[in-house]
Amino acid sequence: MSKHYDLIAIGAGSGGLSVAERAARYGKRCAVIESGKLGGTCVNVGCVPKKVMWYGAEIAHSLEMAGDYGFDVSTNGFDWAELVAKREHYIDGINTWYHSYLSDSDIDEIKGHASFVDAHTLQVGDETYTADHIVISTGGRPVKPDVPGSELGIDSDGFFALDEKPGRVAVVGAGYIAVEVAGVMNALGCDVSLYLRKQHFLRSFDAMLREGLMEQMIKDGVSIFPSTQVGSVVEENGKLTLICDKGSRTEGIDQIIWAIGRVPNSDGIALQNAGLEVDEQGYIKTDEYQNTEVEGVYAIGDVTGREQLTPVAIAAGRRLADRLFNNQPERRLDYENIASVIFSHPPIGTVGLSETEARLKHGDAVKIYQTRFTSMQYAFSERGVPTAMKLVTVGAKEKVVGCHILGPGADEMLQGFAVAIRMGATKQDLDDTVAIHPTSAEELVTMR
Repeated sequence: MSKHYDLIAIGAGSGGLSVAERAARYGKRCAVIESGKLGGTCVNVGCVPKKVMWYGAEIAHSLEMAGDYGFDVSTNGFDWAELVAKREHYIDGINTWYHSYLSDSDIDEIKGHASFVDAHTLQVGDETYTADHIVISTGGRPVKPDVPGSELGIDSDGFFALDEKPGRVAVVGAGYIAVEVAGVMNALGCDVSLYLRKQHFLRSFDAMLREGLMEQMIKDGVSIFPSTQVGSVVEENGKLTLICDKGSRTEGIDQIIWAIGRVPNSDGIALQNAGLEVDEQGYIKTDEYQNTEVEGVYAIGDVTGREQLTPVAIAAGRRLADRLFNNQPERRLDYENIASVIFSHPPIGTVGLSETEARLKHGDAVKIYQTRFTSMQYAFSERGVPTAMKLVTVGAKEKVVGCHILGPGADEMLQGFAVAIRMGATKQDLDDTVAIHPTSAEELVTMR
């Protein structure tokens, strides 16, 4: 006999956990179904372990600068395995907490792989479960290219399985994952090359950001190969060789990391039995309220292809539960002006329209304010990491429709400015705000 719930979430990542937790708070009977570790990509092979590695890389850069501030510091090496062990212990603690939290919240945790029997019935192993509302929150996974020898490299999940530091690394990809991985490994002492299929990385970001970051990465020692198509990988004398277009070869590589993109986990759950179809890329189609084509079935997070960020999945899940169970029929996530950060070196913070996007949409009504400088932190250092900022404004009132920051602290300072932009701030509103001095952030309210 099937067990019945008010709501079942397929996938216990950020989205699935959030929608079930909010629904349970409203007194609903909920369950999450998960075949892997609780927390999904973000906790296990994404945001959390990445940020730990980024902190390690930032400390490495700080140690390089210590002498500039008068410290007599000797660095006797870096233990990659120790950092990884501490990182995994930290993640294990989060996983354990999730198990307890689900139990304390009266949310059933169903271990296994779910597949649809019909629009309101799921099968996990030999058991079936029914629900009035089923939320698909299965996330996505990294892919490898369809080239000979691709299996000799690892993907971004494999990066977090490395238990020792490779000497020479080739990162293939042009998105934020490729940039972040290349930056971390470079800072932690690897010889890193980054291969781009086209001329630039981060092509959807404002040009100021991608150009400034590329300049600094090259200065920091990352070898960047633009407009390079990988043809194959071979193993030679215990090392890897990357063979690219025009016959170029890079030999003696210890590790190749593929960071060429991700695909949704929409296969293998028998969507057809629920009457659902996916688009050409495998994403589940939803409307602005996260409804699929089938009543009572919803999708949130990366599996929908929309703004693939952890806080987006969390926000969409909570708003969906509010709408379904708390008498808020118009409650939904607004996907405009979602801030994001790239944990590069230096980091990037961005929200709203890029200059290019703004000009395409608003034409001559666009006015740009920007600045570039070296922050006080690097006043004594030869490294001289740049800070660059841009405000994109529109119309006579100069409404701020984009804010883009590259530089130390960009990740932390953007959050407050994202709130201001969402509330409709104008350039005059920023000008009328008293600056906090001395900071880099003050440049955003003093820019001319």
